[in-house]
Amino acid sequence: MMIETAMEILVPSWWEIQVTVAASLCVIASYWFFFSKTGDFGVDRSQLVESSSISAIDDKDKMVQFKGDPQTNSAYLIKLELLAAKNLIGANLNGTSDPYAIITCGSEKRFSSMVPGSRNPMWGEEFNFSVDELPVQIIVTIYDWDIIWKSTVLGSVTVTVESEGQTGAVWYTLDSPSGQVCLHIKTIKLPVNASRVMNGYAGANARRRASLDKQGPTVVHQKPGPLQTIFNLLPDELVEHSYSCALERSFLYHGRMYVSAWHICFHSNVFSKQMKVIIPIGDIDEIRRSQHAFINPAITIILRMGAGGHGVPPLGSPDGRVRYKFASFWNRNHALRQLQRTAKNYHTMLEAEKKEKAESALRAHSSSIRGSRRQAKIAEETVTKPEKLQPFIKEEVLVGIYNDVFPCTAEQFFTLLFSDDSTFTNEYRAARKDTNLLMGQWHAADEYDGQVREITFRSLCNSPMCPPDTAMTEYQHAVLSPDKKIFVFETVQQAHDVPFGSYFEIHCRWHLETISENSSTIDIKVGAHFKKWCVMQSKIKTGAVNEYKKEVELMLETARSYIKTRTSGGETNNQLSTPSVTPDCN
Repeated sequence: MMIETAMEILVPSWWEIQVTVAASLCVIASYWFFFSKTGDFGVDRSQLVESSSISAIDDKDKMVQFKGDPQTNSAYLIKLELLAAKNLIGANLNGTSDPYAIITCGSEKRFSSMVPGSRNPMWGEEFNFSVDELPVQIIVTIYDWDIIWKSTVLGSVTVTVESEGQTGAVWYTLDSPSGQVCLHIKTIKLPVNASRVMNGYAGANARRRASLDKQGPTVVHQKPGPLQTIFNLLPDELVEHSYSCALERSFLYHGRMYVSAWHICFHSNVFSKQMKVIIPIGDIDEIRRSQHAFINPAITIILRMGAGGHGVPPLGSPDGRVRYKFASFWNRNHALRQLQRTAKNYHTMLEAEKKEKAESALRAHSSSIRGSRRQAKIAEETVTKPEKLQPFIKEEVLVGIYNDVFPCTAEQFFTLLFSDDSTFTNEYRAARKDTNLLMGQWHAADEYDGQVREITFRSLCNSPMCPPDTAMTEYQHAVLSPDKKIFVFETVQQAHDVPFGSYFEIHCRWHLETISENSSTIDIKVGAHFKKWCVMQSKIKTGAVNEYKKEVELMLETARSYIKTRTSGGETNNQLSTPSVTPDCN
C-alpha cells in the first residue's frame, strides 16, 4: 500500500506529462521565432550585416568622390509632400492598419510618422531631397507598424521625376490589391553654388566630408566607436555624451542615446527588434522638455519642416513637423541642457564659418578699393557683372485692394513714415494694439535692390480659429527711384502661432508715384503665397486679403494724421535718410 502511494506521488501522471511537453514545445518555438529573425522592419540578420558592410563601402566611395571634387553640389531640390493615403490593406485583426511610409530618393531614405488604426491616413508631411541630375525615381512604400513582429508591406509606388516644376496633388495606385497614396512633388533647380546643408541628412554628410577634406593628407585612424559600428557614421565622429533612455512608440523601447557634434543617435534592441535613429543636428528645429504618461519626464526633439524621420517612424504633429520623444533618463534636466548646448554649439560653429567667409570677402573688397587707380580700372574691366537681382515678393499672387491719391510726394512718404527716425510704425502698431514691437535698421542687401529691414511684434487675431494673439515677423523692402518720384514698398508677413502658419506668407506691395508738389498716386496690392498645400487654402487666402484691407484703412488713416502733424507750410524735413536709389524700380 505504501509503495503504491509513493509511486503515485513520485511518478507524474499522463496529463502532467502532456502539459510539460506542450510547454516545452511552446518555449522552443518562441525561441526559434524570436532569435532566428530580427525585428528591424522584417530584415534578416544576415541581410543586416551585408547591408551594413555595403553601406560602409558606399560611404567610403562617396567620401573619395567628394575629395576628388570638393565643389560638388546638387543640381536639383525635390520637395515631396506626402498628403494622404486611402483604401489601404487592413493588416490588423480588427481590419485596420498602423501605416507609415518610407520615401527613398537616390541614396536618401526618409520615414514619415505612423498613423495608428487607420486605413485612410492623413499625413501632410514634407520631405526634401537633393539630387545631382534628372530623371530620378522616388519610391514610396507604405508599411504597417507592429510592436514586436516585423512590419508588413501594404504597397509601394515608383514615381519618376523627369524635369523641374510641380505636379500638384496626384493620387498614385499602389502595387497591392488595394490602396492609393496622394503626393505633391515640386522640383527646383538650385544655383551653381547652392549649399546642400538645407536638404537634411545628405547635407550634413556633405559638410562633414568637406571638413575631412580640409584636414590634409594626414589622417589619424582611430578605433571604431559605436557611431561607426552601429550607425556607419564617418570615422572621425566621436561620442561626446551618451545616455540610457527609451524611445516612445506604442510602448517604450529602451536603449542608448549617443550624442556627437553632428548627430543625435539612438539604438535599441528589444525582443530582437532593432531600432536605429540618426538625427542630424542641422535638422533639429527645437529641443524641449515634455512628459510621458504624465509622470515620466521626457525630452522631445522637433525636426524642421521637410527633414523627415531618419531610421524609425517619428511622431507627427499638427503643424507638419515630425518629432521624436525620449523618456526614462536618469537625469532628464541634465540631458536636456546638454542636448540644447550641443545644438547651440552646432549653430555657433556654422555662424563662425559664415562670419569667416564674410570677413574674407570684406578684406578682398577693401584691398581692391585701396589699390591704385590703374588696378581699380583693371578690376572694373575684369570683374563680371552681378546676376539679376531676386524679386522680394511673388507678384503672381497679388490682387489690387486700393488705388487713390495720397496727400504727399513719394519721397515724403518714405522720409516721414518709414525712415529709421520715424515713429509712424510705433504709432500705427499702438493703434492696432500690437505689442512687443522690435524694429531693425534699414540696410542694403546683395540679393535685392534698395534697402531691407525686419520687424517683429505680437498681433491680435480676429479669427475664431486662431489664438488671441500671435507672433509676427515682417520683412520690409524699400526702393526709391533716382528722380525720387517713384517709391515701392514691399512687405512679407509670417504668422507663427496660427493654424497652418508655417504654410503661407502674406505678400504686399505699395507703389507711389508723385503727380504734383504735394500729392501722389498710391496703388496697394496684397496676396497670400502658400509654401505648401493645405486643405484650408482658399479660406486662408480670402481671410488674409480681407484682414489686410482693414489694416490698410487704419494705416492710411494713421499716415494722414501723422503727416499732417509733421508738415509745416507744406514743407517736410527732407534731411532724413532715404533708401538706396536704383535706375529700375518696377
